[in-house]
Amino acid sequence: MKIVPNRLIIILVVFLLQGTAVFADPAPPPPTTLPPPPPGLPLDGGILLLILLSITYGIYKLNKLKKASN
Repeated sequence: MKIVPNRLIIILVVFLLQGTAVFADPAPPPPTTLPPPPPGLPLDGGILLLILLSITYGIYKLNKLKKASN
């Protein structure tokens, strides 16, 4: 079977053009109109709750230790 030159050119063009699609860059993201969020987070969000829970847990452990030693 003899390969026709037109077919050979079409095959070469198809294989060579696929390489350009592989290396294409994606489109850049659209610009945002919102201002950036403030840096960091507030530290006082749950500090009071954390302190109360730690004191309660400490009292629980002290009572448990006191009962175990009796």
